[in-house]
Amino acid sequence: MAGWGGFFVSLLNYKTEKYVIAENRKIGILFRLYQLAVLGYIIGWVFVVRKGYQEREEAIQSSVITKLKGVALTNSSETGLHLWSAEDYVVPPNGEQVFFVVTNYIETPNQRLGFCAESFKVPNGRCQSDDDCVGGEAVIAGHGIKTGLCINSTGTCEIHGWCPVEYSKRPTEPLLSEAENFTIYIKNFIRFPKFEFSKSNVLETLDNSYLKRCSYDRENHLYCPIFRLGDLVSWTGYDFQDMAAKGGSVGIVIEWNCDLDKDSTQCNPHYSFTRLDLKFNNSLTSGYNFRYARYYKDQNGETFRTLYKVYGIRFDIMVNGQAGKFNIVPTIIAIGSGVALLGVGAFACDMILLYMMNTSSFYRERKFEIINFKKDPTKAKDGKTGHRERRSRKPAAEKEAANSNKKPEETEPTAESQLLVDKQGPTIPRNTGQRYSAHLSPQGAEPRPHITFASQN
Repeated sequence: MAGWGGFFVSLLNYKTEKYVIAENRKIGILFRLYQLAVLGYIIGWVFVVRKGYQEREEAIQSSVITKLKGVALTNSSETGLHLWSAEDYVVPPNGEQVFFVVTNYIETPNQRLGFCAESFKVPNGRCQSDDDCVGGEAVIAGHGIKTGLCINSTGTCEIHGWCPVEYSKRPTEPLLSEAENFTIYIKNFIRFPKFEFSKSNVLETLDNSYLKRCSYDRENHLYCPIFRLGDLVSWTGYDFQDMAAKGGSVGIVIEWNCDLDKDSTQCNPHYSFTRLDLKFNNSLTSGYNFRYARYYKDQNGETFRTLYKVYGIRFDIMVNGQAGKFNIVPTIIAIGSGVALLGVGAFACDMILLYMMNTSSFYRERKFEIINFKKDPTKAKDGKTGHRERRSRKPAAEKEAANSNKKPEETEPTAESQLLVDKQGPTIPRNTGQRYSAHLSPQGAEPRPHITFASQN
């Protein structure tokens, strides 16, 4: 219990710092280097690079509008000449943030509902007898419903579906090779609601012909939102014609990093372009394609359709950014963290000095000191110390000074006193018109300071 009692009593002790100057150059150099490193981190990284004095907002509000222009003429053996405009090759055509541009296709015209053989490319449609074709069962990843018959000439099941099924191979060269010269108009509006700041990537001008004749250039026409498709693909590091044959995916990133402590003209969009699908064209997962159909009615009112398997480039427009503006709160936090780091350096140097060096015990004796008022050896026996003790001794000193302030004719100097006068030190004038000197005790005796007063001549 005594141990616990001493522990709880020690909690009531107050610890105050005692500053000790340790003339140890190794520790001193280490501490100064650490201070320089912390100051460099705070000034260089926190304030200059990261702008730690700013309040930041990353919740950017964005809107993207796209529009494509351009025409292409194709000539195939199945359909002959066909003119492709933006309404044909852009999916969806209403100008969204994600859109697809057709660059190659497989066309299966005049499909009608009926009975035909399944494609041999479909594994679940192959058969050797009628037992392999269960009637009413859908062909997995196929084109219709099995009728229960196996067609020996094709080695596949007969199906009920849109006939004939797709059979053509993908052209090795893109049919819409002229899509390289198509242009895309990307209009982007952004807003930082915390700072009530809005801007657009379109140049604010009264010249109506500017957008018709300009083309995006990173140096000269930063605020021209007209991009050539061939340039967009080339900025990803790939050739447009190679990607157009099998398709692919391209990411367009518009980044807004705005320092609102500066003028709004310094807040500019930064574009970056990258290929998002697998980069190896010989991979089975690379490329991009899908199917869609266009339906028609003949003179008899029967429905038929043209099936397209289209290959092309998918464009994903992504907008991100952040804005910053000076605020006193993050500034104080950044400075406070720097001061705390400086304190960590002092703590580490103290640990090295007091516990990890050969002379640690010597420094610990100078660093730590316990002060107890009740056990102070300089305290008087009667319990009065400090100014009280000096106050009690003051009247006695005044009486002694009064006794020694007698006139010279009232006392006779003795030989001993004369000897002491001869050994006086230098005198100091006082405001009271008196002077005092310190007398040395005779040889062999214990030296004691003694002060006598004599009248000023």
